Amino acid sequence: MKTPMTSRGAELLRNELTQLKNIERPRISEQIAEARSHGDLSENAEYDAARDKQGLMEARIRDIEAKLANAQVVDPRSLQTDGRVVFGATVDVEDDKGESSTWQIVGEDEADIKAGRIFVGSPIARGLIGKSAGDSVEVQTPGGVKRYEILDVRYE
Repeated sequence: MKTPMTSRGAELLRNELTQLKNIERPRISEQIAEARSHGDLSENAEYDAARDKQGLMEARIRDIEAKLANAQVVDPRSLQTDGRVVFGATVDVEDDKGESSTWQIVGEDEADIKAGRIFVGSPIARGLIGKSAGDSVEVQTPGGVKRYEILDVRYE
């Protein structure tokens, strides 16, 4: 199954993968070699720590490679959606208290609520998908029901 992500999200994952493979992997290999040179491996905490770090890093590399292999990269600027909220859209909303927010609907690895990027599977994003500017939505969140009016939908 393909996983949607924006071109920005795919680029972030590719950059992290490059960092892990080209910088972190050799650095951890050096740490393991250094720890191995200290003698008895059975009581060598440095060696154990470096091996643990290596295992976590290799798992992250496999995770990123799998995500990129299954990615369906979506460029929001190329979407033709008649103004409806879809994956990748940037949505301006106003809640029932008059507070405005702007969110871009993105993939799991890109989500950062403080930066205005919400996961497509989140309750708010699911409530917005398919709606248009002028629509009102009610969203069941862990904090209770939230009401939003969609002010604008952009694809940037």
